[in-house]
Amino acid sequence: MEEVPCEVRYTAQAPYPEVRAEGRNRRYGLAILSNVGGGVSEMSAVGLYLYGQFTTAGRQEVAECFHHISVVEMRHLAIFSELARQLGEDPRLWSPFQGRLRYWTPEYLRYPRRLDQSLQYAIEEERTSIRKYEQQARWISDGNVAANLLRIAEDERVHLQLLTSLYESYCGGQEASGGPRR
Repeated sequence: MEEVPCEVRYTAQAPYPEVRAEGRNRRYGLAILSNVGGGVSEMSAVGLYLYGQFTTAGRQEVAECFHHISVVEMRHLAIFSELARQLGEDPRLWSPFQGRLRYWTPEYLRYPRRLDQSLQYAIEEERTSIRKYEQQARWISDGNVAANLLRIAEDERVHLQLLTSLYESYCGGQEASGGPRR
């Protein structure tokens, strides 16, 4: 398989906006922290894809895809961490939970043993992230923070397309739930 640069195949075409918040904002900062170290977060995505890469080594195309997507997710993790810091939060791997900050844990991850499950979980993760980031971008009035959320959601769409294609190739065409959800 020909080596394709990560930026070309695994990210959206548009450039990333400047990582710059307008100023401190606790509410926005906590929302962005949830993207850093929550159950649905970039740290969880990195963990999902690293585990997927390690357990799909016999399927080189899938393992490579998981590897490249994990690299993009680490970039997202860095962007969200910097935005959280600029918004006044400590960018640890933690997230608001029931009125306090809770550290990220590998218990947030699912550990599938079958290829179809690995791909389904990754597809679900991407869909959930897209919805979450778009919802956050609707209520966060800091234009640059919202632009970063929407740009990262575009990368997640690219991942969703790649993962859906892999699922169709390796797992018989349609997800167990009756077909790819849009």
